[in-house]
This record gives sequence, C-alpha cells and structure tokens, in this order.
Amino acid sequence: MAIFLSPHVGFIAGGPDSNLLSNVVKNMKTALVLGAGGFIGSHMVKRLKSEGCYVCGVDLKYPEFSVSLADEFVIADLRDFAETNRIIRKDGVPFDEIYQFAADMGGAGYAFSGDHDADIMQNSVAINLNVLRSIRDLNQEFPGNKTRIFYSSSACVYPRGNQSDPNNPNCSEASAYPADPDSEYGWEKLFSERLFFAYSRNYGIPVRIARFHNIFGPEGAWRGGKEKAPAAICRKVAEVDDGDTIEIWGDGKQTRSFLYIDECIEATRRLMKSDFQGPINIGSEEMVTINQLVDTVASVAGKKVTVKHIDGLQGVRGRNSDNA
Repeated sequence: MAIFLSPHVGFIAGGPDSNLLSNVVKNMKTALVLGAGGFIGSHMVKRLKSEGCYVCGVDLKYPEFSVSLADEFVIADLRDFAETNRIIRKDGVPFDEIYQFAADMGGAGYAFSGDHDADIMQNSVAINLNVLRSIRDLNQEFPGNKTRIFYSSSACVYPRGNQSDPNNPNCSEASAYPADPDSEYGWEKLFSERLFFAYSRNYGIPVRIARFHNIFGPEGAWRGGKEKAPAAICRKVAEVDDGDTIEIWGDGKQTRSFLYIDECIEATRRLMKSDFQGPINIGSEEMVTINQLVDTVASVAGKKVTVKHIDGLQGVRGRNSDNA
C-alpha cells in the first residue's frame, strides 16, 4: 500500500504523522472516497474538497486525466481485507462519510460480453464485503460511530423484460423485482444492494444507495474498451473527417438517457444529506436513441457522418431513468 499526501497539508510521501493528522481534521468533516482514481470518484473528491472536507481517496491508480485534489491518496487493493481494514480504521478515528464507487466495470464491450463475468462479480463483491466487514468491526470498537456510507448501484439491476420496448422502458425503483438483470454485472449490483441493506439492518450501519443511469462528462474513459457510449461516440466522430463513416453496434434504435457528472454528484450529495436510504434512481429522463446521440455529437463537431450499423453488444433495447 502506497500513500501520497498533498504537500499543502504539510506531509511528505511515505506515511502520515497521525497526531498532526488528528490536529488537521479534528474540526473538519472527513470523507473517504473509494474508487477515487475513477471517473465519478475523482469528481466526488473535487466536490467534497469544495465543501471544505478533509478527503482521503483510495484506488489502484491515480486519476488518469487530472491530479487528485484529495488531501491524501492511498494506492491500495480493496480486494485485500487487511488493506481495506487499515484504510477504514485510519488513525483509529472513523470517517464521517464513505463513498463506495470502487468496482470492476466498463462499457458494453466489457460488461456484457460474458468474457469478464467471473472477474466482475468476484472483484466487486470482494470489495463490498471487505468494506462492510471493516466498518462493522470498527463500530464494535466505537459503539457510537455513525459513519454514513454511500453505495453506487446501477440501472443494470432492472429486469431485461422491462426494457425490451425502446419507447416505453420500465425502470421505476420497485420494478427491480422479480429480478432478471440482463448481465452478471447487473446481478452483482443487485446482490450488493441487498448486502449493504442487510449490514445496515443487522449492524446499524447508515447506508444510502442510488442506481446510476449512464453518467458522462469530462475526464471519463474514452478509449481502451471500458468507455461508455457518449465517450465512444465522441471519439469515433472526432477521429473521422467530415463526410466519413463511423460504425455503431446494432441498429441504433436502442434508447438510453445520459446524466452529466455534475448533476450526478449533486444528487448523490443530496441523498447523503437526507434521511432516505434508497435505492433511488439518479439519472436523466431525457431518453434518446443511439442514432440521435450520434447526430447530436456530429452536429456539435460540425461534421456530417454516415453510420454503418454492425453486429455488436448493445444491452437492453430501452432504458430511461424513472424519476417519479
């Protein structure tokens, strides 16, 4: 486990002075962001810092497109219980809030191919179990501890049969049962929701859960196989000349809604401040086809492109956030 401490806090790389850390944060709200090297996690770090929090970020890697604003950034593998436990009980003082974004995930080409199902399920469940076990054990030492933890679930939990009509998908929160997600990624997310709620009931851990719907924005992955549809389409349009052709998986009539990252972070913060546990959708109700998304991107780029529809993974036919 490697630790980077921001120089403006007065630390040097290699490990904190716990007494100094206690003095720094004793009058500040403290937050732990797991998956802080990823797209949503890195934006949450920025938001929490703007609110005056002391933030510790954790991931296997640093953010790819910017320098983390976390006061402390720990490079660690949360699949390892010993590492997770050291982070959760850092300096023997519980964090005020924990944001659990860490997971094995990616776009359709990664999550829906079937080639990575075992890794996706094992890695993500191991992380969630380690985090919850660590908090449970810490609470036994600090009976009054009320660290609030957020878990980021996904719209992929919804039954495939509810999303077969591209013009009329049913993604209300209650429609998740009877369960029939269209991917093992969705099954893992649904199981982990239940895991967090079970630990909340049995061990008194305050949890908040939201199901994210296709979050996009600056500093998201745009190549490498794990990028989501908006970034992939932006890349394809950017890489061709005006009048050229791009390839799109499927007929392009499949529907989705896309939520800008700032709105996702705002909604997550509101949920954390509320008394509602969830699960609740965090997404946009502005449903578009993939063909419409291509037209929008091409228009912004000032290009005309021709679409060649090819066989490929496309997930469910219709999905839209139900925000009722």
